[in-house]
Formats: sequence, C-alpha cells, structure tokens
Amino acid sequence: MTFISIAYGLFLLSVIGIYWSVQQQWLRMWALLAASIVFYSSFQVQYLPLLVAGTWVTFQLGQAIDLPPDWRNNDWQFAQQDWNRRRLRLLWLGIGVNVLLLVGFKYIPFLLSTIGAVLGNPDLQNSANWTRSNLIVPLGLSFFCFECIAYLVDVYRGAPAAQQFLKFSAYKLFFAKLISGPITRYHSLAAQVETQTFPTVDRLVEGVWLIACGAVKKGLLADNLGVLVDLSFQNLQRAGSGDLWLATVTYGLQLYLDFSGYVDMARGSAVLLGFDLPQNFDFPYFSTSIADFWRRWHMTLGDWLRNYLYFPLGGSRQGLLRTCLNLVIVMAIAGIWHGATWGFVVWGLLHGVALVVHRLTEALSQRQPWLKSAWQSLPGVVLAWFLTQSMVFSTWIFFRLPDLKESWLVVQRLWGHTADAQFAQKVYLEALGLAPFQIVLLLWGLGVAMGAAYLCDRAFKLQLNWHIKLMLVPLCLFAVWVLAPKDSLPYIYFDF
Repeated sequence: MTFISIAYGLFLLSVIGIYWSVQQQWLRMWALLAASIVFYSSFQVQYLPLLVAGTWVTFQLGQAIDLPPDWRNNDWQFAQQDWNRRRLRLLWLGIGVNVLLLVGFKYIPFLLSTIGAVLGNPDLQNSANWTRSNLIVPLGLSFFCFECIAYLVDVYRGAPAAQQFLKFSAYKLFFAKLISGPITRYHSLAAQVETQTFPTVDRLVEGVWLIACGAVKKGLLADNLGVLVDLSFQNLQRAGSGDLWLATVTYGLQLYLDFSGYVDMARGSAVLLGFDLPQNFDFPYFSTSIADFWRRWHMTLGDWLRNYLYFPLGGSRQGLLRTCLNLVIVMAIAGIWHGATWGFVVWGLLHGVALVVHRLTEALSQRQPWLKSAWQSLPGVVLAWFLTQSMVFSTWIFFRLPDLKESWLVVQRLWGHTADAQFAQKVYLEALGLAPFQIVLLLWGLGVAMGAAYLCDRAFKLQLNWHIKLMLVPLCLFAVWVLAPKDSLPYIYFDF
C-alpha cells in the first residue's frame, strides 16, 4: 500500500473519518495506532512484533531514566552520583539495543564479507552471501532506531519521559513517517496532540496540496527519470562518458524528487490528521556550500547527526583539527547508516572531506578579507554553487552504485569513453523514444522550473492561496494518472 495508490487513498480517507469522528484523545490514539499497524502489515506483517517490542523497550527505558533519585539516603551527594551513573547506564543500554538491532539486520552480511575478505576465509564469505539472500531488513528500521536513540537522549538531557504507552506507540508507529521519515521527536508530536483541533479549510487544502505535489514529484517526474537511470546504469559496459554524466545528473534529480515527494505526501497525510511533520528539504540544489547543502538536504537526518553525534563528539569547540576529524567521523556514519556496503562508506567519507575543505576555506577567508569578499561577489557565489553541486552530483555515483567495482568503473569512464554503437539506439530511441539532446532539454526545463519555484519562494515571497491550490489538485493527480510510468518504481529510501 504505497502512497501513490488507490488503496492508500481509501485507507487515508477511512483513517481521517474515524480519527475525527471520536472526541476522546485516547480513542484517537487507538485509531491512529490501529491504522499504523494495518499500514505496516501491508508491507511486512512479520516484523510488526519486532517494532512493537522495540517501542515498548524504549518506553520502559525512558521511564527508568526519568525516575528521580532516592533522597532517602542520608548522603545526598552519593545519591546524586548513583542516580547519574544509573541514568547513564540505562542510556547506553538503550543506545546499545538499537545499534545491535541495526547491526543484526543490516550489517551482519557486510561485516562477515569484510572480515572474510581480510582473512581470506571463504566460509565467512559464503555465510555473508547466505545471510544477504535470506535475511530481509525490516522497512524503516534505520529511521525507527534513530528516533528511539533521540528520544532516550532527550529524556537523559532533561525532557520528560512519556507516561502513556498508547500515546508513545502511536507516535513511534505513526504510519505517515514510519517507513522513510522524516525523523521526528516525540515531545514535538506529543505537544501537538494536547492542543489538537480539526484543521481549518486552508489547512485541509494544504494537506491535499502536499499530497498532490508529492505525487507529481514521485509518479510523474522521479519515476520517468528513473527509467533512464536504470537503463543507463544497467548497461555500464555499453554507455559512453556523455551517457554516464547524463545518467548521473538524472539520478541526482530522481533521488531528490523521489524522496522529497514521499515526504510531501507524508506531511500532507499528517496535516489532514492535525499533525505537523518537520520539513525535510529546502531547495538543496541551490546551496552554495557543502555545509549549506547539509542544512537543506534530508534536514531531519542532518539535525539528528548534529545533535546526537557531532555535538557529543565535541563539535567545533575543541579546535580546528578536532572539528575536521569530527566532521569526517559523522559523515562516515551517515554513509554507513544509508547502507552496509563500501560505496556508501566512500560516499560519506567524500562528503566528510568536502566539509573539511569548506571549514578550512572558511577559516582562511576569515583571515583574508579579500578572499571573503571574492566568495561573496556574484562570480564567487556562482563558482561556489558550481563546485558544490559538482561535488554533490558526482558523489551520487557511489550512492546509486554502492558496489565499488561498478561505481569505480563509472568514475573511470566519465571522460573520453565512447559508447557502444547500439547503446543510443536501444536506450534512447527504442526504450525512451527521445534523443539525448531532447533529454538534456527536458532536464534543463526541470531545472528552470525548480529555479522559478526557488525565486518565488525566496526572492519574491510568493505563495499560492488555498483556492488556487484546490483547483490545481485534481489536475496534478490526473497528470500523474495519465503520464506516470505503468510500473511504478519503489521509493528509493525504502531501502534505508
């Protein structure tokens, strides 16, 4: 039951009707929890007990961390120290449980194959291959575990623990964000429950508008772009340098439209139920630095990495060298979080190195006023944008092809490699019905449309009113129904 389906539309309408037909908060939480169970069961019912158990363990650990110290002991200083040690042990227990859960399902084959390759042990390699073939990773596990860790750390830092398991489980299993985020915090959604009212007309239209925009991004744009990407990267031996560059740029756009489209539909569904999920994208391809890119791309993951990893490591408080090391460590973990292959590790490390270069350049610019002025000038801004996006798009190769043999082959063939004589005929003319220059023009048109949306939002502060949005919704959905590929591609971030 994917977001772009008639089944999900009927499901969402049913949930909205039931949810708002009851007045008691506890009945609404039960309705939301039941809906989330039905939604996840449509994908992987076998892993539902695992998620419920993980939710219960996190809830219990949060309450244990939140228990006050025992002041009956006459030595209050000893009681305070014992309380702090107990809370820290419980926090590490919770973090360890979630990390082990991730390692057990996502990283065992990777660890076995890596150790087997280092030791030259074929048995470990065979075990890795068998595990990879037979172990299915629960959908949304990475998002689920990161939210659990964030909740426990928040409680340890002083936020109140959840007192009702029903409300906590309804938050943790909320179907709109369960499988691919955005990564949310319990206390934000819990506060919304307490002040929840039926959405106004403009809020209802906003929810439907977000769903329609997400459907256009995913079904109409990302899935059509994905056809070219799949054809090109599945025929690496025949593709030329120009074909690989075209596929790489197309994949960058596909990934953004696919993931941001999912988040738009998730946020729209939540709005119709009276919730506000955090924004996850803010025009990332108009960033002029890699640091700015990570403030705009997958914003909830970036926020998680900063608050629960980068700052605890010391952030930028311990000198420039330590800051650079922290950036590399954080981005390496971000790469591993996306997948248990060396391609994702390389992708994360490259972004870490890029952040280090940006930090060093920024430090040098602070000492050299002329250099700072040069970067702030129009040519400097354009150059910074070009360098940033060149780095971002070129590293998507390792994201799309996490097998280093395939990704390295693409890197080697990015310059001066001629395509097979049949590649253009089979891929462009027969499969797509478009010549390469026509595809380039379409990509340019898409880029211009994104630029226009960016200018309207940032420079002119223009927003459509709810009347216009309401009229455009059926047109958007009709366009998706008519123009989307017959075989819808799966959401890319379902794999993470």
